[in-house]
Amino acid sequence: MSSQTIEKKKQKAPWDESIRTVIIAFLLAIVFRSLVFEPFHIPSGSMKNTLLVGDYLFVSKYSYGYSRYSFPFGFRVFDGRVLETKPKRGDIVVFRLPSNPRIDFIKRIVGLPGDKIQVKNGVLHINGEPVKREKLPSETDIDERNVAHTIPAYAETLPEGKTIHTLKEQPDGQGPADDTQLYEVPQNHYFMMGDNRDNSRDSRYMNEVGFVPEENIVGRAALIFFSSDNTATLYNPLSWVMSLRSGRFFKLIE
Repeated sequence: MSSQTIEKKKQKAPWDESIRTVIIAFLLAIVFRSLVFEPFHIPSGSMKNTLLVGDYLFVSKYSYGYSRYSFPFGFRVFDGRVLETKPKRGDIVVFRLPSNPRIDFIKRIVGLPGDKIQVKNGVLHINGEPVKREKLPSETDIDERNVAHTIPAYAETLPEGKTIHTLKEQPDGQGPADDTQLYEVPQNHYFMMGDNRDNSRDSRYMNEVGFVPEENIVGRAALIFFSSDNTATLYNPLSWVMSLRSGRFFKLIE
């Protein structure tokens, strides 16, 4: 082998190493995203004030085990779930919309398999019993027109004892889904609701969301790692800092 050929191979080696490094890094990122944590962005106000528009979350992929939707593109590698741990009532989960599995939703589990769920006059009922609800100081919300609104807030205590905070913009009985039919949650399915009760398309809307199969659950919302109120403008660097909600950075999600 000539010295010229050897010299050419030496010149190619750094490029080969760089390509291998990029490929390995890409594969590790895919594995981490599929099996450990996946980032998720809150696009709407359906989970206010627990989660706000502009929150960026880590979703724990291992909390409930893995299904086809744990992996990119939702390829059917296997049926059902493996290494499964059952979700609990009150957990906030990301799931694939049953009517369109290409879309991710985030809501709170209020109904477990076999439960009977109904909303009467704005109050959630689980297995025939109204959820205990206590009035909290009202929240102030700024809409897209920068107008402040006062929204009634409540502390609801679920049957297992977990307390969640909800918002209820409309008076009881006047919200869009304040009086519903009686829903009986099928086996291997869950009933989801948003914490912002009058501004959430959730399992109360059977044609849009309905009962969520356990296979469609992507993971549990675990941690807010970044948050911005979306007021930043491209040509105003100061607004980039002012828009940050640093008090929400690295906040555990309840």
